[in-house]
Amino acid sequence: MTAVFSHGRLRLYLLKLLDDGPKHGYELIRLLEDRFLGLYAPSAGTIYPRLQRLEVEGLVSHTAAGGRKTYDITDAGRAELRQRAGELTALETDIAASVADLSSLAGEIRSEVRGSARDLKRELSEATRQTRRARWEAPAPPPRPASTGGPQAELFDELDQRLAAFTAEVGRLMRARQFSDTQLRTAIRLLDGALDGLRRLLR
Repeated sequence: MTAVFSHGRLRLYLLKLLDDGPKHGYELIRLLEDRFLGLYAPSAGTIYPRLQRLEVEGLVSHTAAGGRKTYDITDAGRAELRQRAGELTALETDIAASVADLSSLAGEIRSEVRGSARDLKRELSEATRQTRRARWEAPAPPPRPASTGGPQAELFDELDQRLAAFTAEVGRLMRARQFSDTQLRTAIRLLDGALDGLRRLLR
């Protein structure tokens, strides 16, 4: 429970809310959450025992309909509110200050989270760029099988050049702009298909 409701002040505020009209427990929880701009909401385990105690003391009563209890303030409850009007005014002031503090803290947390998210996004983008560069830079040519020279050696040279040019061109295209997931998946499938075809040919 937020500290502003220490020392039995929550029961006083419940009487104040019920003085505005009958309410069931969930409505009281929602009203308190709204009062604290959504930054604090008491649990049912906090609200209902206090309502039961207020009822035992004769300060509230309830009616049941459809399995739900609706609580209403009694004349005795209104009399206590009048007697404690000064405390209620001080409580409202403390609630306003608490809401301001919570709002400031929430703003600081949001700023820190946004900053962390931006840093993480930059790091991921840089890692992605480095991965793309490493993936598409032309690798060192594989060892060439022993050859006796002649036309076959020239064909190996041409194949090496084509592979290097292909890798360089794909790398240039990848660095040129951003691509959609669909385009990248299609490109991967095309490369996999080309590689499978070469494997079958060169076995």
